[in-house]
Amino acid sequence: MGTGTDTTDGDGPLTLDTGGRPTVGVEEEYLLLDPDSGLPLPHVDAVQEAAGMHPAVHHTELQNELLQAQVEVATPVCRDLAEVGGHLLRLRHALAAAAETADCRLAACGTAPYAPSTPPAIVDAPRYHSIRRNMSRLADEALINGMHVHVAVPDPQTGVEVLNRLRPWLPVLTALSANSPLWYGSDTGYASWRTVVFSRWPISGIPPYFTDAEDYERRIDHLLEARLIRDRGQLYWQARLSAKFPTVELRAMDVQLRADEAVMLAGLVRALVVTAMREAAAGRPAPERTPESLDGAGWHAARYGMDGTLHDPATGLSRPAGELVASMLAALAPVMDELGDTRAVVPLVDRLLNEGNGAERQRRHLTEHGRSGLIAMIAAESAAA
Repeated sequence: MGTGTDTTDGDGPLTLDTGGRPTVGVEEEYLLLDPDSGLPLPHVDAVQEAAGMHPAVHHTELQNELLQAQVEVATPVCRDLAEVGGHLLRLRHALAAAAETADCRLAACGTAPYAPSTPPAIVDAPRYHSIRRNMSRLADEALINGMHVHVAVPDPQTGVEVLNRLRPWLPVLTALSANSPLWYGSDTGYASWRTVVFSRWPISGIPPYFTDAEDYERRIDHLLEARLIRDRGQLYWQARLSAKFPTVELRAMDVQLRADEAVMLAGLVRALVVTAMREAAAGRPAPERTPESLDGAGWHAARYGMDGTLHDPATGLSRPAGELVASMLAALAPVMDELGDTRAVVPLVDRLLNEGNGAERQRRHLTEHGRSGLIAMIAAESAAA
């Protein structure tokens, strides 16, 4: 769910490559599920130990999350989407094999479809014990998994300009990525229940508008001074500046069932960031959207996903979801062509519009194949089988 600090380090900090393209890195969070019951299992130590022995996995790529039934991966710094896909496939394969040796299955779903009645065990580390004490019941209900995309920016001021321009796009990314309809054995009626659960944490949701980089720092310093957060890792906004690297970090997305869908989203995010940087450099103002309009759009995206309408980032008015996504692709096409990302993004968006996002596919599979079939499908797609 992203309760720690930034972890995407790989072989160096994210930055601009020699061609001026922003490098990119991806973090993914997974659950470890019982193959029969689908219940989360606290097997992270065994899974990490087994995966860490794999010659293709470096120990820095494996991370703890809050709960012992979760594991997180962080790709190295990548210069193109083919690298992102290669690393995610490699890491998913290794972790899926390690999970099988630990009698569980890797599950790239945004929420635990089934969960025990007792609180899940947390990882035995001072930071996580502190979070458990402070968050209480919220920590008990943290069986949620997201994906985070880091994109390099040249300086904090540019990063803040990007954040301001990305705010209206966050609900669209939530809808596209929605992969968490089930929770504790029932259908929530939401496409992204993870978004709803995470919105209850402090300093979360769509970030506010910042005047400039100094305003960003001043407001965070106040949160630290007031002891409302203990460190910058507890800024749970859906988009933020990295505390560790010169990047903006997009956190609005559910983890994806398929690795290629994660690559698709990473490409969309990078294109949005590059477009925002160029709009800022050209002096074009950020869209004027009120906090309540963005909050409402974010809730609507979490509730309905791609089923029906989304809210136009420029006007805030409702439009058919497919129509809005088509206009987004048209607007981003020149940048994606320039970055060489079009072939890794557009066909996957088309497939998502035809087959449904993860939430729609989970619901459909549960209806057609029942609980055991759902868990088998999640495990198979997560492992890229």
